Amino acid sequence: MASVSFPDLDRAVEEMLRVLVPCQSRDWQVRAGSLDWTCRATAEHLAHDLLAYAGQVSARPATAYLPLDLTVRAGATIPDVLRVVAACGGLLSSAIATAGPGARGWHWGPTDPTGFAALGMTEVLVHTYDIAQGLAEPWRPPGPLCVTVLSRLFPDAPAGDPAGVLLWCTGRAALDDRPRRTSWRMRAALE
Repeated sequence: MASVSFPDLDRAVEEMLRVLVPCQSRDWQVRAGSLDWTCRATAEHLAHDLLAYAGQVSARPATAYLPLDLTVRAGATIPDVLRVVAACGGLLSSAIATAGPGARGWHWGPTDPTGFAALGMTEVLVHTYDIAQGLAEPWRPPGPLCVTVLSRLFPDAPAGDPAGVLLWCTGRAALDDRPRRTSWRMRAALE
């Protein structure tokens, strides 16, 4: 099982900001790639997931997700929303950095900090892709970050270009002779 850590997550968040900050004046009410959400709603969802993962690492529940939700105020600007996403990424990174290797939270089973780092990275990479698609910004997730999450969350992923494989594994694109997936499962829990 691949080792993923908070610096990997930090790099993914930095890449998201590098790609999306220059696009913050565009129309974020357009659909985010193939999702049913707008680009703004996708960014808010991303922030929520990062915060939820930080809560799981910190509280270490054994059987379910904590009953919390993140609400970004309706009047928040897109620069504000991106700062919220970055803040939630920082909270998850900090939670991972301070958790011992034996710490376990719940994500469809007992999941260690490396699993939550990989989950957070995947959310950042694929939702940055979704938003970039909606904003007509040509971008694909960086190969080295994709390799990291593929080896941790998708151990049965096929060989190929890491970005293309991650996009296929998460239902964003077809891959060679494989049609686009309509469902998938990230294997973060230790079995």
